[in-house]
Amino acid sequence: MTTKARVIAFYLPQYHPIPENDEWWGKGFTEWTNVGKAKPLFKGHYQPRVPADLGYYDLRVAETRKAQADMAREYGIEGFCYWHYWFGNSKRLIERPFNEVLASGEPDFPFCLAWANETWKGFAHGMTNRNVLIEQFYPGVDDYIAHFYEVLPAFKDKRYITVDGKPLFAIYKPLENKELIVFIETWRKLAKENGLIDIYFVGHTIELDKIDTILNSGYDAVNIIRLHNYYLHGRSFLKKARQKINKILFSTPKIFLYKDAMKYFNGKEDEMENVFPAIFPNWDHSPRSKNEATILHDSNPDLFREHVLKTIKSVENKEDQKKIIFLKSWNEWAEGNHMEPDLKFGLEYLEAFRDIIRK
Repeated sequence: MTTKARVIAFYLPQYHPIPENDEWWGKGFTEWTNVGKAKPLFKGHYQPRVPADLGYYDLRVAETRKAQADMAREYGIEGFCYWHYWFGNSKRLIERPFNEVLASGEPDFPFCLAWANETWKGFAHGMTNRNVLIEQFYPGVDDYIAHFYEVLPAFKDKRYITVDGKPLFAIYKPLENKELIVFIETWRKLAKENGLIDIYFVGHTIELDKIDTILNSGYDAVNIIRLHNYYLHGRSFLKKARQKINKILFSTPKIFLYKDAMKYFNGKEDEMENVFPAIFPNWDHSPRSKNEATILHDSNPDLFREHVLKTIKSVENKEDQKKIIFLKSWNEWAEGNHMEPDLKFGLEYLEAFRDIIRK
């Protein structure tokens, strides 16, 4: 049977308290704190977003993780790509949910990892300043070896998502540091020494002109994120000027219609065998960054259905293993970027997705 598409959803494991969050934002902080206090910033702005079926969950609860996986499977998603935080010198954060999934064997649902290799700064995470919270380091080969053995049990798990038998490992900033070339070479060597065929490295990028550079830096494929392409390339001079004036005079966030932005979500590069496109239900960063946010306004399940159909058509001529599409995201609630049901739309986005993936 021919595979229509392999849709893998990015998954944020943040929804549980950790000591660092207590220190930076106050006792008990999780991403739900930003989500719950969000307010509409203009007429018709859809905020706050209130979770429906799964509620304001805590990812330390195994039943919640199973309910998420059951829902994703029911609506045609192949697996979750958990964001993985390793800052160098063996420092990890928000690793508990995935570690418990790995150790318990539950839920029995496919997964892979995406290394979020970036320094955390306050502004991007809900603070009013841009102070460094925790810095990303690349200390050298000893650290890369320690990192490999930390994730090796996941690579060997029967649930781990592979491409041609190789565990898929995505890197958020594939060109961030020259040490990443050494990192990839080290991991490929260690993979073979530990009984794996290899590792399938995927570089994540928003820059189309970086595709060849990424592929020439040791990566097997590129995941293109075109979420902001309309902002970068699609606006007229008049629209740019009007938004700039509104920003200066009224502190208005950057607001774009989803129906305009979605015209820029796809491109000819998506048809390349080693380029994996992405689909986006929505985007609204205002729960974290308020008036500094970028907001896709007026998304709806029907427009999303069109976007999914177009993206699936772009991969239809690839071999089955390479028909990968990343869904951004399963549960990024503070970015207004989620497939989990909310009170306004319920299951409609998931139903729109299933209509296309299983039609």
